Amino acid sequence: MLLFLALLAVVAIILIVVLVIVLLQPGPPRIPIGPGESTTEPKERPDAQSADCPDVLTLVIPGTWESSADDDPYTPTANPQSLMLRVSGALADEFPSSRTSVYTVPYVAQFRNPTNLADRQRDYDFSRSQGYKRAAGKIIQTNRNCPLTRYVIMGFSQGAVIAGDLASNIGNGRGVLDASDQDLVLGVGLIADGRRESGKQNDIGPSPEGVGAEVALAGMGRLVPGITMTGPRAGGFGELADRVQSICAPGDLICDSPTITNPIRAVSQLAGAIDNPVHAMYATTDYWSLDGTSATQWMYGWASSVISDAPRPAHN
Repeated sequence: MLLFLALLAVVAIILIVVLVIVLLQPGPPRIPIGPGESTTEPKERPDAQSADCPDVLTLVIPGTWESSADDDPYTPTANPQSLMLRVSGALADEFPSSRTSVYTVPYVAQFRNPTNLADRQRDYDFSRSQGYKRAAGKIIQTNRNCPLTRYVIMGFSQGAVIAGDLASNIGNGRGVLDASDQDLVLGVGLIADGRRESGKQNDIGPSPEGVGAEVALAGMGRLVPGITMTGPRAGGFGELADRVQSICAPGDLICDSPTITNPIRAVSQLAGAIDNPVHAMYATTDYWSLDGTSATQWMYGWASSVISDAPRPAHN
């Protein structure tokens, strides 16, 4: 019996690795933690900022195959079917750029399949590292030039991992923004976060019991070249926990993976998910909905409300 259970556990691990690759259709499931500890003393904020500074920077991070390293961050065209375009495009149409500047992070957004020798894409570790550095760099630059600008950060799949890591580092005082500037982050929206842990943030709507694929496979670490499984975020989201909104559809293995402590349940769930394209359907109400709205519709409504209620700093 013990041998049988051990065999099932091995099968479960293999299935998860394969399915993480297969299910990353519009986007998949560590990001090298950015700069070190936050700087020494809090900055004193001015009474006003430059006229060309937006009240809010809406930072959007697309999922796998939904961006490119040279895409235009203000008019992204790398993938017209990008899930996050449904949110960012609506926000850009609703608000003038003076109220919110909608910036879509351009990064390679790829996920090389290590089992396919012909796959010439950049690997996951490189992709998310580039995405993190570019997203963090935009926040750092904006904060330097526009010290009163607030932030809304959103991401899907690989982009949600990056956005969540940004929020975790900021909320735990590990850089990007000084600890005294944590209040500038108005909200963080994550769809299909590969490092999700139930209850560590505001779980919206139908929320499954599983964990993100990177948490489920944390014991594998760097076992698969180019796909580092980083486990849970140290300190969760820290001071930002109550500002993080997370959406995960039951059965989406990127954010709802079974833990390997129950191999029989894991094998059953994984086998049933092979023909279930949950991860690609967040713009519909097929697998996740709340009061009749899809995940993208909910995220747009939430972000719109946060931006509408944001402070209006003086400009000079």
